[in-house]
Amino acid sequence: MRAKTLAYISLFTALTVVGAYIKIPIPYIPFTLQIVPVYLAGALLGPRIGMLSQVCYVTIGLIGVPVFAEGGGFGYIFKPTFGYLLGYIAGATLNGYLIQKLQLQKIFSIFLANTATLSVVYLFGCAWLYGSMKWVIEKPLSIQDTLFFGMILPIPGDLLLCVICSVLIYRLKPQIRRFILDSQTAQPTENKQKTNYL
Repeated sequence: MRAKTLAYISLFTALTVVGAYIKIPIPYIPFTLQIVPVYLAGALLGPRIGMLSQVCYVTIGLIGVPVFAEGGGFGYIFKPTFGYLLGYIAGATLNGYLIQKLQLQKIFSIFLANTATLSVVYLFGCAWLYGSMKWVIEKPLSIQDTLFFGMILPIPGDLLLCVICSVLIYRLKPQIRRFILDSQTAQPTENKQKTNYL
């Protein structure tokens, strides 16, 4: 990887760490700002590099660095919130794919891609929440309670972040595109065609 690519991965990994520490305690699933760098990483860096930023984040946490909202370590996979971390990886990939593949340029179309990303995060998160509470913690939640605590309760704040990030992506994408294209000028033509940053 080029140095600039590694710098982008490190930047969005760090932003996800920061987002984990900005949180509002609510039952079972604390509300954090982690979804913000997930939107931005996928949209601005593309599916592959956006995904790698979140893979790095999850990996750092699992090896023991306390970067998650409730600490770190391999045992975190047994926590009810771990599914959301997997959702961040899938979400960044999906967001980058949609915005790149469909060449989304307008704020509303970017918003729709962000909501699709949020839906994937909720899918992973709620599924893990339900399974963890039932088979690990052994205090099972009903499907209705799982959806309430895992999606309905945090969704107003997440949708607000979705709107804000749609505007940010619209504003930042041209600048990021210019920087990335400048960094590719030394690459062979065949490599440029395979690059999936944007």
